[in-house]
Amino acid sequence: MKKEKVLIVGTGALATLFAARLSSAGADVTMFGSWQASLISLKKYGAGLVESKEREVFYPVKAVKNYSNVKFAILLVKSWQTKGVAQQLKKHLTEDAVALTLQNGLGNGEVLRNILGAERVAQGVTTVGASLIKPGVVKMSGDAQVSMGTHPRLEAIESLFRASNFEVTLVADIQSLIWSKLVINAAINPLTALLDIPNGDLLKIPEARKMMAELALETASLAKAQNIPLTFENPVEEVERVAKQTATNTSSMLQDLRRSAPTEIDMISGAITKIGEKFSLPTPTNKICWQLIKSKVNRGKIREIQI
Repeated sequence: MKKEKVLIVGTGALATLFAARLSSAGADVTMFGSWQASLISLKKYGAGLVESKEREVFYPVKAVKNYSNVKFAILLVKSWQTKGVAQQLKKHLTEDAVALTLQNGLGNGEVLRNILGAERVAQGVTTVGASLIKPGVVKMSGDAQVSMGTHPRLEAIESLFRASNFEVTLVADIQSLIWSKLVINAAINPLTALLDIPNGDLLKIPEARKMMAELALETASLAKAQNIPLTFENPVEEVERVAKQTATNTSSMLQDLRRSAPTEIDMISGAITKIGEKFSLPTPTNKICWQLIKSKVNRGKIREIQI
C-alpha cells in the first residue's frame, strides 16, 4: 500500500486516536495543534493508544505547529476553532486537496466550504469514542465507524481508513448523518458534562435517563421539520444503545470542562435551540442544557478572577 501523507488537524482525544490508527496502517501522519502538553508527548513518544490488557502502544507521528503542501487533511478540532483552522489551511492546501471534517456540531461544513471552496471539502461523522488518558494517549470505546458523504477525492482516505480497521460507509445524504450524530451528541454530552459522569451512568439515573430521551426527541423533531431522515427509527433507543456501547467513555464535553477548555455547547445545544426558534418548535431541555453549561463555564471564569 502506498504510504499516504495525512495531516490531522487537532491534538485532542479523537485526533490522537485517528493518528494512532492511521499510523498503525502505515500512513505518514502529521498532527497540527497548539496544545503544548500534547505536542510535547506526541513528539517524544508518538500517538498512544491503550490496547488489550490496558497496555499503551505508541505509533510514530510528526507533531508540528506549522505545515505546508497538504493534499489530505482530517479536521478533528472543536467547532469553535473551525474558521481559524480553515483560514490557515487555505494557504497550504494543494489545488487537488481534500479536507475531511469529522467534527461534532452544526455548521462546520458550511464554514469550510466558504473558505476553502466546495471542491476541497468533504464531510463525515464518526461514532467512535475516545477518552483522553493523558496528553497524547487515548482509550477507544464503541465501534470504529466512519461515515462520509460521497466525494471524488476521498478514495485514498477511504482506503486508508479501511486499512486502519475503521468500518467505512459512504452515503449520498450527508445531512442525514450530521443530524443523526447531533441527536446523539445533544442527548449525551451536555448531561455527562453537567453531572461529571461517564456515558453509561446516564442509564443508571432515572432522571438523567428521562432528560436524555427528551433531548434526543427534541433534536429529532427538528430533523423531521427539515425533512432530514435519520439513520435510525427510534431516537431514544439509539441514544441509549450508544450510551451503553460507550459506557466507560468520558464525553468530549466533559473532557473539555475538566481541563478548562472551551466547549462545543453553542454548536450543539445552542444551535438546536436557535433552529427550534426558527421553526417555532420548543426545545426546552436543550435550551436548559445550553444555559447550564454556559453558566458552568462562566462560573469557572469568575473563580479565576476572584483568585
